[in-house]
Amino acid sequence: MALIKSISGIRGTIGGKVGEGLSPVDVVKFAAAYGSWVIQTTQNPKVVIGRDARISGEMVSQLVAATLQGLGIEVIDLGLSTTPTVELAVPLENAGGGIILTASHNPIQWNALKLLNTKGEFISAEEGQGILARAENEDFTFAEVRKLGAYQKIDDYMDRHIQHVLDLELVDVEAIKARGFKIVVDAVNSTGGIAVPKLLRALGVEVIEEMFCTPNGDFPHNPEPLPEHLRDISKKLSKGNFDLGIVVDPDVDRLAFVNEDGSPFGEEYTLVAVADYVLSKTPGNTVSNLSSTRALKDVTLKRGGQYTAAAVGEVNVVNQMKAVNAVIGGEGNGGIIYPTSHYGRDALVGIGLFLTHLANFGHSISRLRASYPSYYISKNKIELTPEINVDKILVEIKKKYNKQEINDIDGVKIEFDKEWVHLRKSNTEPIIRIYSESESEATAEHLAKKIIQDIKEVVNASMT
Repeated sequence: MALIKSISGIRGTIGGKVGEGLSPVDVVKFAAAYGSWVIQTTQNPKVVIGRDARISGEMVSQLVAATLQGLGIEVIDLGLSTTPTVELAVPLENAGGGIILTASHNPIQWNALKLLNTKGEFISAEEGQGILARAENEDFTFAEVRKLGAYQKIDDYMDRHIQHVLDLELVDVEAIKARGFKIVVDAVNSTGGIAVPKLLRALGVEVIEEMFCTPNGDFPHNPEPLPEHLRDISKKLSKGNFDLGIVVDPDVDRLAFVNEDGSPFGEEYTLVAVADYVLSKTPGNTVSNLSSTRALKDVTLKRGGQYTAAAVGEVNVVNQMKAVNAVIGGEGNGGIIYPTSHYGRDALVGIGLFLTHLANFGHSISRLRASYPSYYISKNKIELTPEINVDKILVEIKKKYNKQEINDIDGVKIEFDKEWVHLRKSNTEPIIRIYSESESEATAEHLAKKIIQDIKEVVNASMT
């Protein structure tokens, strides 16, 4: 059993003893802490909730809704929904916040409460710390019987979300329809199975092969949209009968594509391609996190904009996007953040923009991918013993490479011309995660091994 409390919410495996897994008691306690924060900090005690299709989703949703009502909060329940749909609904409903019930790409036994502010954006680190403290101290008071909160269910918000995508100026429905795309969709048996095919039909796509689009929460494979988990859709595309594949995670905020020959487009390049299109129409700045491909920087500079790296985490990316007035941004995990729509990762918005780009490009998706700089990211980690001072190791690595360009807003990122390596320490265990990128796989792997060897030398020197 596992229970992870963080500034962005609470996540855990269903079952187990209180405090050891995401038990009903833990759900109620955390929902009560968040609801009390909404009452204290906003003028409108109303909260929007929505869930992905996980098996535990209905139970968790009922617990959250009843707890919020018990505090005197009006609950707007979107039912089966997506993370970006809830994000859009919060300001539209003039709510004080929102809770998305999803563990994102985590396996079937997990669920989570992800917390939004009154703008429909993820709460800040400071706000999250306050809610965690409130939950720990059980600092909440429930309402008297005549002051219980109302409950309302709204079932059409995914339709409203789809219309929102259609209404975006840079989404060209006629161009998409004219291309006559044949598309395969893998929605891992969650709510993307409702939203993505419905969006495609609204965009004029007539040939849609639905794989794992029944929203019953029975994930047929690891739900993280990585190439190693997408063998079924890749096999179907390799037969040559479709133009591309679309893959989303359970809560539909991450987006990946598969080429017409079954090869991966690469989730790192979802943002690159969408950004290229947006920049071609609305020149400006871009942002991604430190561990994302430098291809976004290349594309941005080519289009005359400025690129900025943010610390890892959607909240950090959004804050940096606002600071530099970015026209597009996101994360290399397939997360598209398009401020013209809203400040949240949105696969449906990403699909609309990408298909417009591909339609205007006029060639295959594999040729589109080949038009971008090609980089390879190697992901590694080194496990250390608890007594080792990880922060000191990072300081020593910075000293060793002080002649290179270094960014230390989130761990240590070292730039080597068109290569980089990013070291991040785990907040929960003595591990340093090492990401490296180069134009060749061999060089990226070599760079990672070199840094790992440097870390080992620092550790050995500190023990002598």
